[in-house]
Amino acid sequence: MQTDVLIVGAGPGGLAAAMLLAHSGLKVRVIERQKQVGGRNSAIESHGFRFDVGPTFFLYTAVLESIFETTGRSLHDYVRLIKLDPQYRLVFGGGGELVASPRIPLLKAAVANLSPSDAAQIDRFMADNRRKLAMFKPCLEMPFEGLRDVLNWRMLKLLPVLRPWNSLERELSSYFKDERVRLAFAFQSKYLGMSPAACPGLFSILSFLEYEYGVHHPVGGCSAVPVAMARVLEEQNVDLHLDEEVTEVLFEGKRAVGVRTPAGEYRASAVVINADFSDAMRRLVPDSVRRRWKDRKIAGKKFSCSTFMMYLGIGGRFDHLQHHSIYLAREYWKNIADIEKRHELSEDPSFYVQNATVTDPGLAPAGHSTLYVLAPVTHQHENVNWPDRREAFRRTLLRQLPKLGFEDVERRIVFEKVITPDDWAAQRIYRGATFNLAHGFDQMLHLRPHNRFEDVDGMYLVGGGTHPGSGLPVIFESARITAKLILRDLDRPCDFLPTTPSSELAELAVK
Repeated sequence: MQTDVLIVGAGPGGLAAAMLLAHSGLKVRVIERQKQVGGRNSAIESHGFRFDVGPTFFLYTAVLESIFETTGRSLHDYVRLIKLDPQYRLVFGGGGELVASPRIPLLKAAVANLSPSDAAQIDRFMADNRRKLAMFKPCLEMPFEGLRDVLNWRMLKLLPVLRPWNSLERELSSYFKDERVRLAFAFQSKYLGMSPAACPGLFSILSFLEYEYGVHHPVGGCSAVPVAMARVLEEQNVDLHLDEEVTEVLFEGKRAVGVRTPAGEYRASAVVINADFSDAMRRLVPDSVRRRWKDRKIAGKKFSCSTFMMYLGIGGRFDHLQHHSIYLAREYWKNIADIEKRHELSEDPSFYVQNATVTDPGLAPAGHSTLYVLAPVTHQHENVNWPDRREAFRRTLLRQLPKLGFEDVERRIVFEKVITPDDWAAQRIYRGATFNLAHGFDQMLHLRPHNRFEDVDGMYLVGGGTHPGSGLPVIFESARITAKLILRDLDRPCDFLPTTPSSELAELAVK
């Protein structure tokens, strides 16, 4: 029996799409080249330590909760979620710090220590962004397949609220005068691999989501979430192939009809690509078959930054420090320019540390800690030769760690793994750009590769390279959009409900 839908890649988007399509009665096959599910949302396990490879903030759980509910299940029966309070600690290189709590009175008090006048603006910021999210959310739940989906009355009504001409930095300056406070509500643009100066002001909703709905830690790490989703697929009798690499998409004319792997050929009525878009197109789909997204066009697009990663197993504990800690460089904007414009490495880079064992001690052997250290850096560029610069930049970050209170780390390392942009690229991430195509308005909505891929008949996309974009909640939303399109094209019924009912959205919009 031919498969109805074949999904290339078992990342979070592919797994979510498989859950929804299997629930709708389709025969689904998922093929993953790695030995575990999750993609960049998987785990590194060694010497008794467990690290998330990529995402460590689990935000806005409502989308995935809704997907589980669609299949007749509860996410919370599969994954235990711990709401963090405080959510994280920010240390400013220019002086001062902020311990961010989702409890608004505590947040106001922390902001008042930096700027009393800015603390008084938090209620207005929350109210405005609550309305912004309510109005824009339907756009995150629908496909954008052409200009007509953008130039309509519904979208035009959003302009005064979304203010697409504003950068995130400019948007926040209408609320907060202290640069440190603005950075506390803007650093989340790094979830998209962008700076606050380049990121559209729409994405002020990211920090709003943190305070409105909380930052969660799944026990076992964020990588426990795709493992739970794979359990659902097993219950749904989805064919999940691990450690099997797709080497080619099969075509009849210009229609995708299946894939080839070392194990053979698989045919399907629909082929879904859940892989880094730019890399997958260049490897799996001949340039001659693609109508618009030719290799040349892809090469000319804007890409996100990359990340330099250190996964450290440490002897001893850091129970006096937060689960999430972030250092924002003294010359923050210089560090941003080094990443995005000059493509150089900074001597005083911003960086982030996850000290997960303070919340989840099972991630390390007794008496030990896991430290996940991330520094945003340029994607692959000729200015940085990583084989020559890797060790020096590693030492730079080790010297930075005491700025967040992590002392005497190097001497206590018992396990270490480092990943550079070159390593990300070797894992089939184009230019090592870990957040995919950048999220400027010139690469959003209909200008992003479409969920029903416009170049190839019978092919669909899911994940950060398509609409709505990067970040786990929107990747899960991309799965729902793509699954709806497939069901429509295969003339199958669809019973997916929006994450937030329209009546509730209308109520939020007028608050």
